[in-house]
Amino acid sequence: MEPQAPVSAQSRAVTIPRSMFVYMPLYGGLVVLAGVLGIKIASLGHWPVVGNLAVESGIFAFLLLVVLSSAVAELHGTVVATRLVRFGFIPLIVSMSLLTLVIHVVPPAPFWSDQDAYARLLGQGARMQFAGLVSYGVSQTLNVTVFARLAAGREGSMLMLRAWIASLLSQVVDTLIFITISFAGVLPLWSIMEGQIISKVLLSTIMVPPFIWLFVKLGRKLDGV
Repeated sequence: MEPQAPVSAQSRAVTIPRSMFVYMPLYGGLVVLAGVLGIKIASLGHWPVVGNLAVESGIFAFLLLVVLSSAVAELHGTVVATRLVRFGFIPLIVSMSLLTLVIHVVPPAPFWSDQDAYARLLGQGARMQFAGLVSYGVSQTLNVTVFARLAAGREGSMLMLRAWIASLLSQVVDTLIFITISFAGVLPLWSIMEGQIISKVLLSTIMVPPFIWLFVKLGRKLDGV
């Protein structure tokens, strides 16, 4: 006969949906990756009326964060999605701290000559790090909140439209907060914001609707729903 787990351990057992086992580590990884990808400024080409568009490449990871938090809200409720966003601060803060430590405290090997390039690409000032934390927390919480409010009374319907509207609002707010905190008093804010907002609205329109459909469908399949 197999030994039985103590009653206290059984009482503490928590059943985690299979989709959360997939989406939680993916979310944490994307939180970290967004900052690294953001080093590159990507060209979105030339568009009628608005002209040439460029955006920091971290937006691709960030939009997937938006999709994941919305998918979790659809599958498991607003409370779980909000907790996912809050727990996202942990890998974000840890990654920022480790990068700061490696760049400014850990000395490079004598034969390694890329320290300056490494610091220039991956290093961020305290002001930009703070801006990233604030903009992440506010915009992702806003995304989950708006997505949930739009779902009230119509659960399961208009999924892609709800996700698209929530992502548009959250991306605009993210840009306003991050650029204002990072560059207020240093650079002209609107000249930076304008192109970023247009680019993020465009990418939200292209990426969010199909990806939210995909992640919700995958999540339900994983959970056997």
